[in-house]
Amino acid sequence: QVQLVESGGGLVQPGGSLRLSCVAFQSSSYIYTMAWYRQAPGKQREPVAWITTEDTLNYADSVKGRFTISRDNAKNTVYLQMNNLKPEDTAVYYCNHRSRTGLIAFWGQGTQVTVSS
Repeated sequence: QVQLVESGGGLVQPGGSLRLSCVAFQSSSYIYTMAWYRQAPGKQREPVAWITTEDTLNYADSVKGRFTISRDNAKNTVYLQMNNLKPEDTAVYYCNHRSRTGLIAFWGQGTQVTVSS
C-alpha cells in the first residue's frame, strides 16, 4: 500500500502560480507512472500531467506550456508547478501512482485549487 498526501492548493488570482506536492509515504517497486489528475465540479476526473520512472513526461493539451511536473526521488515527492493559472483550472487536484499496466494504482485525498479574482 502506498499512501499519497497532496499539499499546496489554495486560492489564487488568474495569472498566478501554485506548486502542488505529493509525498509518497511508502515506496513500491511496482510504481511506474506518477500523475496528477483534477476534477472540477460536475465534471469527470481528468489527467493533467504524468511522469514515468524513465522520466518520460506528458501533459494534457489544456495545460501545456503552463504546468510542469517533476519529481524528487530522494524525497519521494512529485511536484506540479502551475503558472499562468486560469479560472478553468479550478478543481480538486489528485495525485496518482500506478504500475505500468495500471492494474495497481494509488490515489491521494486531493487538494483544492481555486482560481478566482
